[in-house]
Amino acid sequence: MPTMKTMLITGGSRGIGAATALLAANNGYAVCINYASNAAAAQNVCDTIIASGGQAFAVQGDVAIEADVLRLFATIDAQWGRLDVLVNNAGVLEQQMSLATMSAARLQRVFATNVIGTMLCAREAVNRMSTEQGGVGGAIVNVSSVAGRLGAPKQYVDYAASKGAVDSFTYGLAQEVASQGIRVNAVAPGIIDTDIHASGGDPQRVARIGAGLPMQRAGTADEVAQSILWLASDAASYVNGSVLDVAGGR
Repeated sequence: MPTMKTMLITGGSRGIGAATALLAANNGYAVCINYASNAAAAQNVCDTIIASGGQAFAVQGDVAIEADVLRLFATIDAQWGRLDVLVNNAGVLEQQMSLATMSAARLQRVFATNVIGTMLCAREAVNRMSTEQGGVGGAIVNVSSVAGRLGAPKQYVDYAASKGAVDSFTYGLAQEVASQGIRVNAVAPGIIDTDIHASGGDPQRVARIGAGLPMQRAGTADEVAQSILWLASDAASYVNGSVLDVAGGR
């Protein structure tokens, strides 16, 4: 069992997840990086952490599949014996389109990962962190999006709706487990310079929209990571059930 605090980051191989992993390691966490398919990218993040003297390992698993989530947490049990922080970062964004042309299969994919996956991972974390179940408490940080309140019309209302569900889940779970030593919060990024926009079929979105934002630029993955690490830390010890916008005033 590591003497340092431990953090699981789902979807930790790229973008905000990878930035959070690197920052967490620099702040003294042992890090587990979960990834769905890109083993090389996840291992690269681990190698960078280990080369700097930190502790990290990667575990493949699709958070939308309960068996994968159970295997992920069983691996953490075997490796660490405890979990201090869960960052629910795994998420999917599909091609921009209006609801009129969205298939049921697409809706199921988006909600399976963004909502059900978040809830399954939180369930397993609570079962390990809860002081009522022999744990020592902990923190859960969900990665939402300002799309949850803006709606993303004619782009990806399914993604926006899924993030609205994450916000609601954050509020509810925070109240449910506060007395068990667990804080639950979320960050809601705005336009952040990562490759998720290419996944939505708009790789030039940051360049096109960034200058028109209140701060006249897009955010960086590291700026979101800083907010995640603060919510996970003792510096935010009385922050619970909050959704922190990291959107530059958008």
